[in-house]
Amino acid sequence: MARQAHKVVLWLLAAATLLAVGWFFGHNYGRRITDSQIRILIGAQGGKLTRVISHIEHDYVDSISSDSLAELAIPAILHKLDPHSVYIPAREFKEMEEPLQGEFDGIGVVFNMATDTVIVLNVIPSGPSRKAGVQGGDRIIKVNDTLIAGAKLSQRSVMKRLRGPRGTQVKLSIERKGIDGLVDIVVTRDAIPLHSVEATVMLTDEVGFIKLSQFARTSHAEVRAAIDTLRRRGMKSLIFDLRGNGGGFLDQAILIANEFLPRGSLIVYTEDRNHHRINQYSDGRGRSSDLETVVLIDEASASSSEILAGALQDNDRGTIIGRRSFGKGLVQSQTPFEDGSALRLTVARYYTPTGRSIQKPYTAGDEEDYALDLQKRFDRNEFFSADSIHFADSLRFTTPKGKTVYGGGGIMPDIFMPLDTTDMSRYFVEVSGRNILYKYTIDYSDRHRRELSAVRSVADIEQIFERDKRLFSDFVSYAERQGVKPDWSDIKRSRKIMEAQLRAYISRNTDLEDGAFYYFIYPIDKTVCRAIEVLQSPNRPINPLK
Repeated sequence: MARQAHKVVLWLLAAATLLAVGWFFGHNYGRRITDSQIRILIGAQGGKLTRVISHIEHDYVDSISSDSLAELAIPAILHKLDPHSVYIPAREFKEMEEPLQGEFDGIGVVFNMATDTVIVLNVIPSGPSRKAGVQGGDRIIKVNDTLIAGAKLSQRSVMKRLRGPRGTQVKLSIERKGIDGLVDIVVTRDAIPLHSVEATVMLTDEVGFIKLSQFARTSHAEVRAAIDTLRRRGMKSLIFDLRGNGGGFLDQAILIANEFLPRGSLIVYTEDRNHHRINQYSDGRGRSSDLETVVLIDEASASSSEILAGALQDNDRGTIIGRRSFGKGLVQSQTPFEDGSALRLTVARYYTPTGRSIQKPYTAGDEEDYALDLQKRFDRNEFFSADSIHFADSLRFTTPKGKTVYGGGGIMPDIFMPLDTTDMSRYFVEVSGRNILYKYTIDYSDRHRRELSAVRSVADIEQIFERDKRLFSDFVSYAERQGVKPDWSDIKRSRKIMEAQLRAYISRNTDLEDGAFYYFIYPIDKTVCRAIEVLQSPNRPINPLK
């Protein structure tokens, strides 16, 4: 009986609250509402809901609070809507928001746990760990006298131990190569900046590369600074990598698009259920409207990434290369609650300048089918062939210069790049899948720590690799000692990939971090290589897919 009563309560909560909240958002798009406003709203519109909750609180056979009912009911309500309307409990909200806010409080190290030991890859310059004397290559064995090495802790659990309010102290017991016993270092936690620009590097004398991992509070400022840096290094054209970028703050995507567009260009528009349309135009103050640009996307590029790519594609301001993007084109309005939780409710849809809907199809309440979309694309061979992707004629749009583009879900690139598995030999899968290749780069970095610590430019790292003629053969011997015997036919097939990864992972153990990583990995990245070809070609076709 209790279970049946509970189901009835959920149904009543869902019906009444959905009507009330839906009406409110439909007439207040773009505003944030407070707990008190919602309480007033429910009191006015949802008398039955209020009576049910009150009845349960006072008369139910077991003690139960309205708050606990709400925590159960709200997700059930939102589950019946679109895939992107969600309730975020207080315990999860801070963790979800932190990567987008621009900083966190911690000790300032980049670490890896490949061997069940926290290995410091590099130390953030001017951060608290650098000031305290922590070095790249250090192994953190204990935190505040608690053993963490070999304890099989998750990365999240380790991060919780290392992070904390600024001004507080944490004692690290460190194992350092060449030193007997553990070295104790006390680090005073401080604000650590979070960067959404992962890499800023020149790939050729004139082609610059920026990798943007997400659209955070500081993304526009970071991108501007990165472009300025690359211009000083001689950049004439740019590769803007949005692959794997799942989105973030819409305003940052609009600001970044504004950098590349002349005054008066439509960037994006939104439309709610009452057909109220809001247009976003460029203001002419962008500093990169002259910069030849290629944007890279893939199936994990979503939301703000798609808005930026669509704005440049529809305004004939950039060539889009890669694979069809994710297809998230729904606008969420976020409502914070007093207990630290939040509601993200879909209140409108995004459209690109030509009028394309970014959102891929979905069935309300069927999250499983929506979640399997990428798997279905793979099964349909979409990752390997553009011919496997079909659009209805009704989804065809044309840019001002006559380029054909398609709506109906995601951004279809101008130039399709298939997922490449050509050089994936069994030997490579073994050394990569068993983490042997990566572990070797840690071992190599330990043995060459002094040289790597002195690196100040990509040229410095290239000189290290140029002097070390035995890097690859040494790796093969290392892999054999780890139980993977050399298969020379496979090695020949995959050598280019393995050499690039060895150099890239070793380079990540320097202060140059991901900038150097992408410099050494790009020769095996066929999408980046194709982008360079496009930027260096004087005559690019309007419709490369045709």
